[in-house]
Amino acid sequence: MSNVEIGTVSYTLSADYLATVGADFDVEAIDDAILAALNSLTPAGVTVHRNGKAYADAAVAEAARDIDWDALLARIDVDQILADHGR
Repeated sequence: MSNVEIGTVSYTLSADYLATVGADFDVEAIDDAILAALNSLTPAGVTVHRNGKAYADAAVAEAARDIDWDALLARIDVDQILADHGR
């Protein structure tokens, strides 16, 4: 089955946000953990890649374009991810 690009998702934490928590983190590991959590929340057939591009199986692409990415990202416990990836 072919995949269709459906958009781009900004899932990484900003440097400004990381500065507000005032610690040293493994940023790459944090990005990977957020991405994994995000992909666990997406509907079947939808995947966000490391570059932020979201793809969906052709059969679900139209519905996938309506995904509320901000709502999915809000469900991720970023504080726990940060706690797990401090240096």
